[in-house]
Amino acid sequence: MYIKILIYYIFGYVNIVVEGFFIERFINMCISKRIFFWNTDRSKSTIFSANIGVGNYKEVVKIAKKCQCKIKINKKHGLPFLLNRYRKRKIFAITLVIIAMGIMAISNFIWNIEITGIDETKQKEILEFIQTEGINIGKYKNNIDLQNLINKIRIARDDVAWIGMEIKGTNLIVQVVEADEKPEIIDENEYCNIIASKDGIITKIEAQNGTPVVSEGDTVKKGDVLVQGWLEGQYTENRYVHAEGNVTAKVWYSDKEKVYYTQNYENQTGNKEKKYSININNFKINFFKTLSNFENYDTIRTIKKLKLTSNFYLPIEIIVNENFEKKYDQITYDKNEAKEIGIKDLKNKLEQQIENSENISNIYINTDETDEYIEVEVIYEVLESIGTKEKIEY
Repeated sequence: MYIKILIYYIFGYVNIVVEGFFIERFINMCISKRIFFWNTDRSKSTIFSANIGVGNYKEVVKIAKKCQCKIKINKKHGLPFLLNRYRKRKIFAITLVIIAMGIMAISNFIWNIEITGIDETKQKEILEFIQTEGINIGKYKNNIDLQNLINKIRIARDDVAWIGMEIKGTNLIVQVVEADEKPEIIDENEYCNIIASKDGIITKIEAQNGTPVVSEGDTVKKGDVLVQGWLEGQYTENRYVHAEGNVTAKVWYSDKEKVYYTQNYENQTGNKEKKYSININNFKINFFKTLSNFENYDTIRTIKKLKLTSNFYLPIEIIVNENFEKKYDQITYDKNEAKEIGIKDLKNKLEQQIENSENISNIYINTDETDEYIEVEVIYEVLESIGTKEKIEY
């Protein structure tokens, strides 16, 4: 709402007084026309006053005539009326010169950094890197070496395939193309072993090429060699080969969770409040009291940077903090209910980690009870192929 009022101040607004017997009809017709009112007052049933934008005044006059109401302007506000008042004075010319000089001065600095092409987490990482190189909001544009900055980011980050930067107006635009992560592919002509990608107990091993060094029933750790990439010749010397084969093992996925018998749950009441502030080049002005009217609440913050054109940002931010009231409801479970909740939560977590649920061979559930909670442990036993190739360095 404050943004609308600020806009109306720039373009001008008037305080009107409407008098008549059909004030409700007048208000309803204005609302249907989406005419914005603020600072409304109804001192009597037949008198209504409010602020409206200058651009809406003619439409309001027409509505007042239809409703057989009298309307008059009480006061005029905003920049157009203020400038008109001083149009014959030197202060008007001086003000225009100051505004023009201010815009020219502001245009020499960076007031926004826009990063595209990557997810939000990596955007923050790139932004932090740029800031550590001294490129912050308010940086003088002529002191920025974009090519040097691009080279530093390319060297520092393997996940960036290409990065481009340009300055438009007061906006530094950073475009990033992310590098695809590709698994290492070992050529068939290269020598390699097959190693364990996970801990487990071997249930089956098939080696088409190479020498198996484990058997069914053996326990292996991640990184252990399962099939060596060499062959022992009966009439020739041992020779390196490109190991081929499939190794299946029992592996385990497990997790624990404490489920308390008495728990508090958050619920939103539906009540909300908005608090506005302006940030002018790190100088913050609040239009609200610091404390919220709610005892418990969640806050969503929205920051909008003001700009004259698409790439001409100003050092001004409108900050809106929207608070949503919440309350806590207490629920008590018995031991069986708490156990089932824990089992369900853990199964959902673990099954997201297992690629093929058809390979699950056993499920084990362990519990440990106390007076306050029950600790649940769920273990999935899964048959998986754990062999992966590793190049032989020699």
